[in-house]
Amino acid sequence: GVYNDYMKKFFTIFIVISAILIGSFYALNSYIYNEKQADETTETQEVKLYFYNPSLDQGVGGVQCTNKGLVEVVRTIPKTETPLQDSIRLLLEGRITDEEKASGVTTEFPLTGLSLKSANIKDGVATLEFIDPKNSTVGGSCRVAILWAQISTTAKQFSSVNEVRFTPEELFQP
Repeated sequence: GVYNDYMKKFFTIFIVISAILIGSFYALNSYIYNEKQADETTETQEVKLYFYNPSLDQGVGGVQCTNKGLVEVVRTIPKTETPLQDSIRLLLEGRITDEEKASGVTTEFPLTGLSLKSANIKDGVATLEFIDPKNSTVGGSCRVAILWAQISTTAKQFSSVNEVRFTPEELFQP
């Protein structure tokens, strides 16, 4: 009677819900496993970023604002077709570790609004096109020299880069 119809509906609903839950569990488990596999197979490469340590760049009158203050730090990034662009973007993020800070490493990056639009290498010349709507690269000659040195030295780590040009030319003006 009514009781048997009720039990059949209940049993059918129970089976359907159980099947959905079990299927979802296996699908999620498979997704997580495949994601882990993908993470483990991603190739990486080491790149050098150049930050600044003013204590390494001292002379008559204090800080000299030269390449002598540049400090190489190594970062591991996913291997891509655009390591120059990836390295400059990472430098612009300005992330330095607590250990690096403790050793005197500093950076002016990130600069509000500054971003790398493109990076092209032709005949040994890397042309880096930036977007700087807030003119955050403009400043005193010392600051500008260090910003310029950090970016160009980071770019020159690649054997295909002998010279670095910035566009637009109004960037990094004292």
